Order: sequence, then C-alpha cells, then structure tokens
Amino acid sequence: MPSWDPDVYERYRTYRDRPALDLMVQIPPHDFNEIWDLGCGTGEHAALLSARHPGARVHGLDSSSDMLAAARRRAADVDWVLGGVEDWAPDRAPDLLFSNAALQWLPDHPTLFPRLAGGLASGGVFACQMPMAFETEHHRILRETAEEGPWASLTASARVIRPTPSLDDYYGWLAPMCGEIDLWTTTYLHALEGDDPVLEWMRGTGLRPYLDVLTDPALREAFLAAVRTGLAQAFPARDDGVTLFPFPRMFIVASRR
Repeated sequence: MPSWDPDVYERYRTYRDRPALDLMVQIPPHDFNEIWDLGCGTGEHAALLSARHPGARVHGLDSSSDMLAAARRRAADVDWVLGGVEDWAPDRAPDLLFSNAALQWLPDHPTLFPRLAGGLASGGVFACQMPMAFETEHHRILRETAEEGPWASLTASARVIRPTPSLDDYYGWLAPMCGEIDLWTTTYLHALEGDDPVLEWMRGTGLRPYLDVLTDPALREAFLAAVRTGLAQAFPARDDGVTLFPFPRMFIVASRR
C-alpha cells in the first residue's frame, strides 16, 4: 500500500466525500451492532456511521498511522485500528462492512470479496465504493509516462492500479452468500480550479505509489513535469478557468443471507 498524506488527501474533501455519502444513503435499514469502516482514512465516514448508529460498536481500520492519527483527533466514539484489510480478522462478525475508495488497491478480488461478504453476520450488509481508475484518461497518462524515461525501472513496482473487473464479475463473486446485490456505476464531473488541478488531485491518491519510489528529488520533479504536461493537454482549462475532470466510480451494496 502507498504512503498517505492526510493534508493532501483532504484538499478535495468535498468531491471525495460525495461518493461515500451516496453509498451510505443506499445502505438498507438494519439494526447494526458491529460496524467496520475498512480503509477509513482520516475517519470522517466512520465518525458519521457512529453518529448515525449510536447503539453500534464502530471500528475504523486503516494501514496508515498518519491517517489514523488524524482520525483520532475526531470527537467520535470509534475504535481506531491500525492494520490492513488483507490481514483483517475481527473477533465478532460485523453487521456492516463499509469501504470507500480503498479496496481497489488490493489484489485478488475473486477471493477478497467473497471473504469479506462471507464474514458478515446473517443479514449483514457489505457496502463498497471504488474508483474505476485504471480506465480513466489521467491514469492512462500516468502509466504511459511512468513506462518511459529514466524513471521507468523505478516506477515498475508503483503501477499497482489494475483494470476494474466487470459488474458481472462482482455479482458472481458475491451471489453465493448474498441474497440481495445492488451494483451500479456513476461518473462524477468535477469542476476543478487552480493551477495543475488534475495533478494536484492525483497527489492525494494515484501518484502516491510513484512518489514513494522516486526518492531522488530531481528525478521526481522531472517525472512530475512530464505527467503535468500530459495532463494539461488532456484536461485544458476552460475560458472561465475551470478544469472539468470526469471520474467514474463503482458501487456495491450486498446483503448476507
């Protein structure tokens, strides 16, 4: 998993929050007792889940100690846990698994998703949102830039974003243990402002693995300059200064039998 900078990630908080809230309102009514936010980041959604379900025991899991440090500063009744989803083994079966923009970083979804949904308590809900990043123009530019130039060998290990499986695939992986499955995709059109706004957006997410491996300052800046050039050509600013940035996302809400 890449390292994370809470301040950079929060820069576009309004845009990053909306998919999580759109997912949250689709969670069916249920008497939740045990809730986990997997990949909770700075904790805003775990805190909201705690406020919405005051009778539940809410946990926020994240692999970044910096993100959890920010989460712990919230006035929320949440159990913050440092750890990865791949090693996660709760002591009680959860009634709700919530994950916003985290599971796309992990491999082997044919195994991961049945394991997560299969660990729910009977009637429990698995609610997940993932960016469909690999297929986007900005990630194509990032990958192609990373494959060329003096940084190519160093960035090979950073190319961790994979093609997004189909909705049919996710349905098939979840159907053996889930009776109700709702899957959909949405493309959000973000109106970004400022200099190099798409590059700045990517500093909080997709660029993190590349920045981690490019430790030489001069090489890092040369790589960023090349990415910046490609993004500026693909996403030119309008006459009013706004840069339109489409971003597709996948949503899954599934109920355990």
